[in-house]
Amino acid sequence: MNGRFKLFSDPVHGFISVPRGLVLELVGSPEVQRLRRIRQLGIGHMVFPGAEHSRFGHALGAMALMHNALTSLSEKGTQISQEEHEAALAVALLHDVGHGPYSHTLEHELLSDFQHEMMSRALLERLNTRMGGRLEMAIAMFDDTYSRRWFHQLISSQLDMDRLDYLRRDSYYTGVAEGAIGVGRIIKTLRVHPDDGSDQDRIVVEAKGTYAIENYLIARRLMYWQVYLHKTVIAGDQVLRSVIRRVRFWLQQGENRQVAGASEPFLYFLKKGFSGLDVHEAEVQDAFVALDDADILFSLKRWMSSPDAILADLSRRFLERDFFRVDYQVDSERLAPETLADAVATLLLDSGLSTPEHIDRDLSFYLLRAQSSHEAYDTREDVIAVLNRAGRIEELSVTEDVMVIEPLAEQQIRPYVCYPKEALSS
Repeated sequence: MNGRFKLFSDPVHGFISVPRGLVLELVGSPEVQRLRRIRQLGIGHMVFPGAEHSRFGHALGAMALMHNALTSLSEKGTQISQEEHEAALAVALLHDVGHGPYSHTLEHELLSDFQHEMMSRALLERLNTRMGGRLEMAIAMFDDTYSRRWFHQLISSQLDMDRLDYLRRDSYYTGVAEGAIGVGRIIKTLRVHPDDGSDQDRIVVEAKGTYAIENYLIARRLMYWQVYLHKTVIAGDQVLRSVIRRVRFWLQQGENRQVAGASEPFLYFLKKGFSGLDVHEAEVQDAFVALDDADILFSLKRWMSSPDAILADLSRRFLERDFFRVDYQVDSERLAPETLADAVATLLLDSGLSTPEHIDRDLSFYLLRAQSSHEAYDTREDVIAVLNRAGRIEELSVTEDVMVIEPLAEQQIRPYVCYPKEALSS
């Protein structure tokens, strides 16, 4: 007898039990198996050598934490049916199924006006049709239309199973110890409680868990600046985005010869110019599910031999990790717009990558000014609620036990300029 569960060995959470039936069928689906071929941190593995983990592992991890949370809530008296438990595991497993290759790096490059949640929702519908309507409850939880709305909080909120897993998982694989959080303690201090002034129950944190929540938010800020928004990650992102913009430029000119030999699913999106409104088209979904990190790498390897010297150079830079430089000292004299533009233009002309006729156009692929920003906790909506010792619900930042929440709620913005380091090598 095979038993009721299939075990997966996970270095972060230990053995993960996947119940046979609907959830295990979903694990075996092409949509979920594709996540094995998409790295969780996109460019991150080129900065942190151990960060080779995939979105498949993260999907299993989020599902495992959902199981732990529901088990803990049940032990505290919350009635959860078997159907609800199964639906919540399914949606935790599928919450990121709409991610494209290189995760967030190409999220807005493949389709305009697009967030990966749009494709996740569309693929949930696709799977639901294929599985005879067995995901109806899971879709309602995903959409926040299910009658017990606290299920959606566990799926998507400022304290959901997605964030708890990716912080713990990414900290483990990058070796950035500052990202370690007490996931077990946080989950054990969650409970379902009537929302003050509302007829709805909500997820709250017991007062004894506030220190763990505070540490979680601090860890989130540190992981963003040390990992997700690391300057070398940003540099790699910008090189890859420049490749995409260069390919689209040639496609718009009808010069397919310059980009020949690339992955067909990849070129499909670059040629068509789809938007988030197109995610429900079966043809778009088919092409998206066929696309993973391997398509990007294959295409870049082919484009290294492109007749276009700039596309060949940008592709080489990415594959050989010869990234641009990211500098936050944007107000310095050496990085003044005209000074830096002249330096980069000189580099492109001297190296033969561009000509005087095309330098204004080509410069935009090698010189970029932008900004990175992050806030660890948003107090404007979707706040974290604490059940204080007097039995009342308070917003986290006003509870007496926490000390550093206010600075974590401030949005930090860092303007930067991105350019080839050789331009200012002297």
